[in-house]
Amino acid sequence: MQSLKRLSGFIWIALGLGAVYLMVRQMSTEVSAAEVAKKAVLDTKMFWYIIIPIFTPIMAGLCLFGWYAWKGEYDVIARDSEHLD
Repeated sequence: MQSLKRLSGFIWIALGLGAVYLMVRQMSTEVSAAEVAKKAVLDTKMFWYIIIPIFTPIMAGLCLFGWYAWKGEYDVIARDSEHLD
């Protein structure tokens, strides 16, 4: 079970980094497509300038959670306050 927790930590890190990469790639694709089509470039940029700062810290938290799981911080889970160190 401990190895499964550590493996899932690596998966969480990969998902967080992959989501940020896909978000930035989608932004560049949509902005360049709007510029070529001469459509609402400002609306598209504003949408992504709002979305990226909101979701990037969420993905950073996901990576941090994965880092702690990968390093084994969740191997022992305290059941009550007496077991907290």
